[in-house]
Amino acid sequence: MADKLTAYRKKRDQKRTPEPVPPKKPLPKGNDDTFVIQEHHARRLHWDFRLERDGVLVSWALPRGVPDDPKRNHLAVHTEDHPLEYASFAGEIPKGEYGGGSVTIWDRGTYECEKWSDSEVKVVLHGSKAQGRYALFRTGGDQWMIHRMDPPAHPEADPMPELVRPMLATAGALPPADQEHRWAFEMKWDGVRAVVYVDHGTVRVVTRNDREVVSTYPELRGLAEFFGDRTVVLDGEIVAFDEKGRPSFGTLQQRMHVQRPTASLLDRVPVTYLAFDLIYLAGTSLISKSYDERRAALEGLGLDAPRWTTPPAFEGDGSAALAASEAQGLEGVVAKRRDSVYEPGRRGAAWIKAKHVRMQEVVIGGWKEGEGRRAGGIGSLLIGVHDEEGRLLFAGHVGTGFTARMLDDLAATLRKLERKTSPFDDEVPRSHAKDAHWVTPKLVGEVVFTEWTGTNRLRHPAWRGLRPDKDPADVVREP
Repeated sequence: MADKLTAYRKKRDQKRTPEPVPPKKPLPKGNDDTFVIQEHHARRLHWDFRLERDGVLVSWALPRGVPDDPKRNHLAVHTEDHPLEYASFAGEIPKGEYGGGSVTIWDRGTYECEKWSDSEVKVVLHGSKAQGRYALFRTGGDQWMIHRMDPPAHPEADPMPELVRPMLATAGALPPADQEHRWAFEMKWDGVRAVVYVDHGTVRVVTRNDREVVSTYPELRGLAEFFGDRTVVLDGEIVAFDEKGRPSFGTLQQRMHVQRPTASLLDRVPVTYLAFDLIYLAGTSLISKSYDERRAALEGLGLDAPRWTTPPAFEGDGSAALAASEAQGLEGVVAKRRDSVYEPGRRGAAWIKAKHVRMQEVVIGGWKEGEGRRAGGIGSLLIGVHDEEGRLLFAGHVGTGFTARMLDDLAATLRKLERKTSPFDDEVPRSHAKDAHWVTPKLVGEVVFTEWTGTNRLRHPAWRGLRPDKDPADVVREP
């Protein structure tokens, strides 16, 4: 009789891999009732589905895991038989070896066989995660499909949310030293806030103003493969890094306005999603869980790749975190109360942002022509913020911080928004209103500045860039 493990042994060297490689001998006799599912982070994440049969583990690789929904079949690639000892294997297969990467046991239990042929297998699984009737059927060669035959034993308790508006931080000072043990401190990242939804192989990326931007950042579609069949909602920041490895809003600007970036742009200006909160996971809403509980679940996801990762959080020493952020050229830190729940769309005292520089979102209400090299084009922008009653109040003008390309792009955009009257609800000083080109206040930008004057004007503002992820109606004076 042919040795069923010949193909397995040929692919493995017992001196180089911790996997079990039994010598050639008569196969052990078992009860043909053990199954194991192993999560395998190899070149591509997949799940190895193995059923004990005639002394070996008959095996399939599932790129998207075991299906929960009877309406969705998943690909199952038939692989070589594995020894029975593999049912308890977990560890690190060295890089360069066949299947190199980490292996963990996702689930293990017993099964009942209802049918077994060369083209179809039907089993009932009794595991802690995988439970119920499944069918595997061949579609051609080593290509099979796996189908759930009955409703899931544990349906999702909480439906996946369609839209979660991100929780916001309030500007302020760090918590007092004697209270710091109640807080965690995260770096403040210079990017675009986005909530990412991963649902059975589809990915949505939604900004604060409810814009879907996955086509702008197609790298993030790879999260579908990473999570397989799991449903996940993450909160985080999309950032681009400069040549020194620091988050750069200026660099990110090259991507923010491009609907479908070219391969060249993707290669030149890659982005990374920094996931700092977990809102929903596999049928369970985490909104009512504490920060500590959400953070532990987030870190358990293993997000650690060039295009997505979980940045570190620091507990108990806000001053050290703030100093570290300054040393790294970052904006500042966000202090988050460790017992706080997630409050969608709310700006409260549970999250506090402390910055090294003062920044302000502004609404563009007009522009004035420049002189010299800027003659005939934009010399400065007339900007404003909303008060508590929703009125757009004039906050001054900004004429520095622009590149030539920024000015050209702004001129083309603002000319389409021109109007005859001022959009500001208060009176604009004559020196600024004279010869101004007024525009409909639809664009949001961001500036850095030194202080607010006694007449509610921004002192020494400098332009940072447009913020298409922000809604003009949300722009108010930062406290």
